[in-house]
Amino acid sequence: MRYGYWTPVFGGWLRNVPDEGMEASWAYTKALTQNAERWGYDLTLIAELNLNDIKGIEQPALDAWSTAAALAAVTGSIELMVAVRPNFHHPALFAKAAANIDRISGGRLALNVVSSWWADEAKQYGLQFDQHDDRYARTAEWLTVVDGLWTEERFDFAGQFYTTEQAICAPKPAKRPTVYAGGESEKAKAMIAAQCDAYVMHGDPADAIAPKIADMAARREAAGGAPMQYGMAAYAIVRDSEAEAKRELDRITSVTELPAGYANFDQWLSGTQLERELKIQEYSVSNRGLRPNLVGTPEQLKERVAEYEAAGLDLLLLQMSPQAEEMERFAVQVMGSA
Repeated sequence: MRYGYWTPVFGGWLRNVPDEGMEASWAYTKALTQNAERWGYDLTLIAELNLNDIKGIEQPALDAWSTAAALAAVTGSIELMVAVRPNFHHPALFAKAAANIDRISGGRLALNVVSSWWADEAKQYGLQFDQHDDRYARTAEWLTVVDGLWTEERFDFAGQFYTTEQAICAPKPAKRPTVYAGGESEKAKAMIAAQCDAYVMHGDPADAIAPKIADMAARREAAGGAPMQYGMAAYAIVRDSEAEAKRELDRITSVTELPAGYANFDQWLSGTQLERELKIQEYSVSNRGLRPNLVGTPEQLKERVAEYEAAGLDLLLLQMSPQAEEMERFAVQVMGSA
């Protein structure tokens, strides 16, 4: 299993705990990422939203791509998996900038391609917001342009959304960045199986993840691609006893009133095709992070990780709070790092 974590660009992950002791700042992010390398983490996911989806839109949120460029220069081994939303980035200009960041990192850049869901954010910034199926049509073209510029000396393209004429991207990436993407609709899965390298999922129990991996593997084989990687979001709590872990779970999921960001959550829920209804309690942790039940003693978490490995999962994308302290504890007690 590879272990990744979400960079806390929003100043935390708990929607109903106002201060988690990890501010949305460069200083905290730099220290956390350098420590994460020392603790043995393989990857960090840097989310891209201009507005703060966790703490409320008035609160600070770090920019994903300038943060990634800075981290590329001050780290040495960790994979930088940065979210990118095609409707916010012209693909030819993006290909040029991302290739440069990959060069700075020595070939450690990866993409998490996200088809946008937040209409209000796009409206605030005066940006295009596509309806569901159009999002994936745009993403398919966008990926074609980016990949073409990364692999060909000159690239011509004429599509519904984008056009290039003898476009040049030089220097090219040190190595072609891995492209991760997620989605649960038929359009999303078809696009990912055809054009991406890895499929990332919201949190779910291992017996729900296994058939999703089998389905995507079959789609990938039918598309004639190389085997994919599979990742999943999860929130982790590790304690010396089950009782301690349960007390922490109760603390973070006790919702006494709806926080400032609830309207954004409600919009996201109504705008996606989730396979099961999200419970209001799950609002406290994003991306269905509590469903994997990575809550308990080190031994219990190791057993659950082994279940996911048996289901075909390659990567855990972890959220914890407070991030630095909990990541170090998880590394020592579950990953077995020094």
